[in-house]
Amino acid sequence: MSVLAAVAVPHPPLIIPQVGMGREKQIQTTVDSYNKVMEFLSSLNPETVVIASPHMETYADYIHVASGPGCSGSFAQFGASDVRIEASYDEGFIEELCDEFNAKDLSAGKLGHKMSELDHATMIPMWFLNKYLSSYKVVRIGISGLDICDHYRVGRAVSDVASRLKRKVVFIGSGDLSHRLLDDGPYGFNENGPVFDRTIADSFKKADFNHLLSIPSTICDGAGECGFRPFVMMAGVLDRKAIDGNLLSYEGPFGVGYAVASFSVTGDDNNNNYLDKFLDSVKKSNDKSKANGDEYTSLARASMEHYVKTQSMLERPDNLPSDLINKKAAVFVSLKKFGALRGCIGSLAPTCDCVADEIIRFAVNACSHDPRFEPVREDELPYITVSVDVLTSPEKISSTDELDPKKYGVIVRSGYKSGVLLPDLEGVDTPQEQIRICRRKGGIADDESVELERFEVIRHF
Repeated sequence: MSVLAAVAVPHPPLIIPQVGMGREKQIQTTVDSYNKVMEFLSSLNPETVVIASPHMETYADYIHVASGPGCSGSFAQFGASDVRIEASYDEGFIEELCDEFNAKDLSAGKLGHKMSELDHATMIPMWFLNKYLSSYKVVRIGISGLDICDHYRVGRAVSDVASRLKRKVVFIGSGDLSHRLLDDGPYGFNENGPVFDRTIADSFKKADFNHLLSIPSTICDGAGECGFRPFVMMAGVLDRKAIDGNLLSYEGPFGVGYAVASFSVTGDDNNNNYLDKFLDSVKKSNDKSKANGDEYTSLARASMEHYVKTQSMLERPDNLPSDLINKKAAVFVSLKKFGALRGCIGSLAPTCDCVADEIIRFAVNACSHDPRFEPVREDELPYITVSVDVLTSPEKISSTDELDPKKYGVIVRSGYKSGVLLPDLEGVDTPQEQIRICRRKGGIADDESVELERFEVIRHF
């Protein structure tokens, strides 16, 4: 046996009657769909239920799997301490899964802090499933700051272990969609919220996980979602499988999107190699971008690739344009992978003899010394995009009225602390947002007085 089915479900606490106290009736469509998918899973008589939760232990560079004999929890934090859920873990499956992670060099396993109680994103699906199924083991998997490939491969490992153990397994991707659908919702409105929800709903309706993997990170960030990575993991579980998909419902009356979908495995289908197709499309797009890049980005990419492959600095090439070798200017080099930032390093004043040397230096720093990220690996290079910003000299300003996020970058200073933000960044639309981000980057408190500077850039893609 192997993975028999997967479902995507939300986890609003108020869907539990003792928590909702009647408000759950406002999402009755979701309640009805929830019952249908859990009744469907129970009809398969699974031995093991794997649940991907965005609200258990979360790390930037590691996907945590809960371990031990089991865990329990209640809805006390939501005012219903008498509603308790107990999970008995499938320890044999977990051990095999961690061995699989190690064999595939995945940054995932049992390491890290162990939560003392179950999280609500695990308990809510179990509360519904327990109506129909009384005996099953659980595997709980968290999410991380790692990219979508790692989450997909974790899902694929789940499927491989299920096949090897001949275990009857079902998978639950627990995740809400956008939290930013309404002005009076919990996090206000963002235009990316409805876009994200429409894309996910369409992907579920068509059982098209190629569509899901291609959602830009800027849309996910703007939407304020928590379900994307559990759903990507679900796509990995269903890799190379023939599936019969069904979007049962979608609604968002409280400003948060709730989708319920089921995916029944009907056989094998090597054409459903979603991640391979996604990576191939990204590589082709990057190859086209490289072919059309100018001397600035070409030099930055050459420097990055040379360093990643040899751990040595690229020597300045001959026959570069005069603008690169006869001028001095401050430079920032930015790297992205699948649309998400992968590294960005630069300076506010020239540090080298010419722009070319600045680009070579900061391309290396961006790929290897940005403290926010692990160094870029050689296998990532085909999926990395590069941009180069050449800065004008900063000028002091007296108020935010002199800022324009599309035109000016900003420097926020408070004593020895400072934060810098480049202009024309997706999702940064106001001077106030620019300054908020700079304060955070520089460790500057909201109540600290600051000095502002602005600068312009010439951006090379």
